[in-house]
Amino acid sequence: MVELNINGRSHKLDVEPETPLLWVLRDVVGLTGTKYGCGVAQCGSCSVHINGEVMRSCVLPASFAAGKRVVTIEGLSRDGSHPVQKAWAQHDVPQCGYCQSGQIMAAAALLRKKPKPTDADIEEAMTNICRCGTYQRIRAAIHTAAGSRKDGGSVIHIVDAAVPSSAVAAADHRDNAGA
Repeated sequence: MVELNINGRSHKLDVEPETPLLWVLRDVVGLTGTKYGCGVAQCGSCSVHINGEVMRSCVLPASFAAGKRVVTIEGLSRDGSHPVQKAWAQHDVPQCGYCQSGQIMAAAALLRKKPKPTDADIEEAMTNICRCGTYQRIRAAIHTAAGSRKDGGSVIHIVDAAVPSSAVAAADHRDNAGA
């Protein structure tokens, strides 16, 4: 038996204490927004907040979260109104969308610690993997959520080869025209 506080609600759960928190969230509690990606805490798809810190739930035993506040993507906001979620939509960040709940949780934790992050802060904090390569949009969305509207750049210095540079320049011009 493990008692967890998940998204502000207390849950007494009949699970083995060593069961990974990810599986407790998804299979027992029914919160499927937190995703399984790698199972070894490398990709970040399973990111949740525990006492305000972003952590990878696939490798944490449920017992680790006992007595702590666990927040999943479902608990970040009930209606998608969190500034990070709004910025994600504004910048059309998701492509396939699989990693996005973990990315959003990591970005929200970053902004709680550093309300006006630099590009270097974002690069250091955003270690989640996006197989679709939406890193430039992720960075832009984080700056928008922070209120800095500093668009562009890449979290891991990868240029999106699928987008011609003229299209990027046109998009930058459109984005900066209203700033």
